[in-house]
Amino acid sequence: EPAEIDPADIDESPEPRELPRHYALRMARAKLAAVACRHPGAIVLAADSVVACGRRILPKAESESQARACLALLSGRRHRVLGGVAVGGADGAVRTRLVETAVRFKRLDRAEIEDYLQCGEWHGKAGGYAIQGRAARFVSFVSGSYSNVVGLPLFETVALLKAAAALESATPREAAAP
Repeated sequence: EPAEIDPADIDESPEPRELPRHYALRMARAKLAAVACRHPGAIVLAADSVVACGRRILPKAESESQARACLALLSGRRHRVLGGVAVGGADGAVRTRLVETAVRFKRLDRAEIEDYLQCGEWHGKAGGYAIQGRAARFVSFVSGSYSNVVGLPLFETVALLKAAAALESATPREAAAP
């Protein structure tokens, strides 16, 4: 459990023609860089989740219309959830991982989309859905890390944190960048 959560507050806009895999790792590294300098000597964890349909990066839905568009695009299709994780050690060493999970949604009818939008759990979620909530009923297939789709690939994150702690003496202060 982190001693502190420190939002990175960076521009998360994709670069022109940026591919989803590159974007996920770039965001994790950028969040780490923004936060690590505020916590010298600490082990810092930063991560980002990206929902991609083909080469298209879906937004973190901030409006019902954005969430509706995401759900309509994902309806009946397979997509990828890319989790970029970066851990900065107290010595400044940076370790990263990219985790990819394939997810398929059943074909959604208009009523299902509207019902899901009413619950509000889509707000701020990559691709406009939260698999750990009511959107679970839309998922017909998952291949890979379920926790990655929830928002943080736990197996890979624990391995990165253990590697950082093993090479450095543990510090009393740890920080995380959501």
